[in-house]
Amino acid sequence: MISRIWAAAVLALALPAMAAGQDHHPGEPALAGAPPGANDGERLSSREIGRWLRQISEKPPKPGADDAPSGRYTGNDTCQWANDGECDDPGLGTGACPLGTDYSDCWRLVEGVEDNSCQWANDGECDEPGFGTGACTQATDLNDCGDVIHLRFRNDSCETAFDGVCNEPGVGDGTCAERSDRADCFGRDRPLGINDHYFGHDDRVFMDTAQFPWNVVGQVDFDSGGACTATLIAEDVLITAAHCISDNGRMDARGTFTTAYARPGGPATARVIDYYNDPDWNEQRFSSGDDLDGTDWALLRIDRPLGAELGHVGVRGLVDTAGNRGARQADLYQAGYSWDTGAHLSGNIGCHIVEVYGDNTMAHNCDTTRGDSGSPFMVREGDEYFVVATDSNFRSNPGGPMIYIAARSERWLPFYEDFVAGRLGNDSPRPRGPGKPPK
Repeated sequence: MISRIWAAAVLALALPAMAAGQDHHPGEPALAGAPPGANDGERLSSREIGRWLRQISEKPPKPGADDAPSGRYTGNDTCQWANDGECDDPGLGTGACPLGTDYSDCWRLVEGVEDNSCQWANDGECDEPGFGTGACTQATDLNDCGDVIHLRFRNDSCETAFDGVCNEPGVGDGTCAERSDRADCFGRDRPLGINDHYFGHDDRVFMDTAQFPWNVVGQVDFDSGGACTATLIAEDVLITAAHCISDNGRMDARGTFTTAYARPGGPATARVIDYYNDPDWNEQRFSSGDDLDGTDWALLRIDRPLGAELGHVGVRGLVDTAGNRGARQADLYQAGYSWDTGAHLSGNIGCHIVEVYGDNTMAHNCDTTRGDSGSPFMVREGDEYFVVATDSNFRSNPGGPMIYIAARSERWLPFYEDFVAGRLGNDSPRPRGPGKPPK
C-alpha cells in the first residue's frame, strides 16, 4: 500500500537511504547500534528492521523534562538514517540509530519545541512520518498532527497485540516491549486524517500462518531492496503488485519468497525466477496519476512448487461473476505484512468493496497500510478461497478519509493460465507469448 505523495517523494528518497545505508561507504567505520546487516550496505526490509527493534531490551532513558536542551542534547547527523524526517534515536525515536546521531530529525522532540515549520503545515493533513504522509520532518506539522502524536513511534509488533489486554510496561503487565502493544494499550480508534487505518477504527487481527489460507500468504524480500506481500495462486506462481518490482522504469523481480512462518518445521522459501506484468504498466504514470491503477499487478514464478506442499488459493473475477452489486456485498478476507505489526501477518475479516471503478480497480474499507502492497483480497466459499484483487495504493480525498485502491483480478486473469503453463514470461527460457512489456 503506497500513497502518491509517499511513492513520489518519500519512498524514492528517504526509504532507500534508510534501508540501504547509503551514507555508509566501504572504508568508513561501521555504525554502532545498527541492525544486523545494515553496516554491510544491505537493504533491510521492514520485516527485518521490525524484528531487530523488537529484540532491543534496554534503551537509554528519555531526556527529562527539566534537562537543559542546549547542555543536555547535542549530537550530529552521522547515522545512516539521519535526515530522513523520522527521529531514530533510541528511547525517544525508533532506536535504529545510536544515541545522538540523528540530531536534525530528533532535536525538536527532545527540546519540546514542536512547531509548524514544515511547508505543508496547516493544510489539514498530517504529514509526519509513520502515521502521516511522511512529507514533513517529525515535530514540524503540529497543528495537523496534534490529535495523534500520542501514537508516534508506537506499533503492534508484540506477540500478543490485538488480544484486548495491554501488555506494555508501565501501563500494562510488562510482558510486551515498550510501545509495541498500541491497539491494546491506547485503543483502536484512529482519526480519519492519518495515513494508517483511515476508517476511524483499526479492525485488524493476526492471522495464523500455520493454517490455510494464511500459510500461503507470504512476503517477497527483493534483492534490489524493499519487500511486499505475495500469495500462492498455483504450485509455483505468486500474485503481487507491479509497483513492488518496478524501480526507475525497470522491472526487477529477483528476490526470496517466504511463507508459512508458523508451520511445524519452520517457514518455506523459494526464489523468484520469472515474472509477467501488465503490458500497459508505466511506473511514472502510475505514480503521478490514477489512470493506470488497474495495471498494478505482477505474476511471479518461483523455483520450488511450494503450492504442491502447502496448497494455494484460487483466482476469480468477482465483478465479472457477481456484478457490481454482488461484489460490494461480498465479505472480503485480506492479510499482509504491515509495517507496524512486526513479523506478524495482520489483516481483515469481513471488510468490503465500497466502489467498483471502470479502470479495473475497486475502493475498499479494509485497514491496510505500508507493507500490505500486493496483499490479496479474497472471497470464501466453504473451505476454498479465491483472490479477487491485490492491494495497490491510496488516493487523497479532501474532506474525507483516504480512498483505498486495489487492482481487480479481472485484468490479469486472461494471462494467468499462459503464465502458469510457462507460455508467458520475461526471465525464463520458456517460450514467450505475445504482448510482453519491454525489458
